[in-house]
Amino acid sequence: MPTVLRWGPYRAFFYSNEGSEPAHVHVRRGDMEAKFWLHDLSVAVNAGFPSHEIGGIIRHLRSHRDELLGAWNEHFGN
Repeated sequence: MPTVLRWGPYRAFFYSNEGSEPAHVHVRRGDMEAKFWLHDLSVAVNAGFPSHEIGGIIRHLRSHRDELLGAWNEHFGN
């Protein structure tokens, strides 16, 4: 479960067994977690984050999208 980005209380990471899925990142804060597709930064799954917080997370991920895609490709060998 490599962490690829940290900011404030958030941690963005991959699950190593999900390389067969399209590129995505999980973001966790406390006991909340959400999964975001990297091609369009849409929410695939949200477990606990309020909608106003999701918007802020997406804005942050958008500013680091190239870095996240690079980390995905390096980790999964794409």
